[in-house]
Amino acid sequence: MKLVTAVIKPFKLDDVRNALSEIGIQGVTVTEVKGFGRQKGHTELYRGAEYIIDFLPKVKLEIATESNMVDRVIEAITKSASTGKIGDGKIFVSSLEQVVRIRTGETGADAL
Repeated sequence: MKLVTAVIKPFKLDDVRNALSEIGIQGVTVTEVKGFGRQKGHTELYRGAEYIIDFLPKVKLEIATESNMVDRVIEAITKSASTGKIGDGKIFVSSLEQVVRIRTGETGADAL
């Protein structure tokens, strides 16, 4: 089992969710986060004063999936979240040792 973590632009969330639903992904955890990478933030003017916005709003998605679905999940996220511009985000894949469904006690792939 794998945990796919993606950090994307907030306005792409619905597109990514739809793409994941189309390939059969049933559960996604979404967190609003802030960060920066190569995009490095930007400056804004407010009441005549210039402010540097270091951390930009992003959305973090966490998807627990079976190992054989990882490539399809990555492809769905990449296609639906891409704008072709800097700041589109990143995808991280890590191993999951164990998953337990609290309600039923199911473990492993059955708990997904």
